[in-house]
Amino acid sequence: MGQTEKTPKTSWFHGLKQEFMKISWEDRKTVVRQTIAVVAVSVVVGLIIALLDWMIQYGVDFLLGLKF
Repeated sequence: MGQTEKTPKTSWFHGLKQEFMKISWEDRKTVVRQTIAVVAVSVVVGLIIALLDWMIQYGVDFLLGLKF
């Protein structure tokens, strides 16, 4: 098998830096607003799941407790 030449790590970091320069980053206000939206939606969905879980658990316990 042939030998492959390793490129120096400095060129890899240079390439990485160049790629990061190409990224269009959002401004701070937009990032904060989107972060708050994600946290709020996560809390709401978590509460909905907890409520459904409680209702299903209550229903199963009720059905199991029925005496025929």
